[in-house]
Amino acid sequence: MTITRPAWHSPLLRALLTGALALAPLGAACAWQQSGTQPVIRPVPPSVRFQQDAQQQQVRDELQKSQLQQQLRQRVSDNAKLPTAKDARARRQLDQADQAQRDRERARQQDLLDRERDAADLPRVVPQALPAPKQSGG
Repeated sequence: MTITRPAWHSPLLRALLTGALALAPLGAACAWQQSGTQPVIRPVPPSVRFQQDAQQQQVRDELQKSQLQQQLRQRVSDNAKLPTAKDARARRQLDQADQAQRDRERARQQDLLDRERDAADLPRVVPQALPAPKQSGG
């Protein structure tokens, strides 16, 4: 029996997700700059940056915790299957229960990432105000 784990638990995927979260503000700023106007980029206050870093670390911790819980559940499930190895019906039911659990966990993780992305207080790029038109004295 081979123990497999879903591809979304791979360290490479976690690294990519972390990188995407870290680079999202830069991507948003670059996309906005390409719209043609020259923005005024204001530095992010240290307190805001600290809060962003803390939120990102919280998401990474939550994803790692979730991955460890999934691995533990997989081990427990594999051990539960041992006595029923020859009963195809029981094995199929356990496999379906495992798949349902993986689907719920994947949805929960995606929801966590979506909420973090939507709630991220990204630095705002504010366009520079145009100077007031000069009135002629005539």
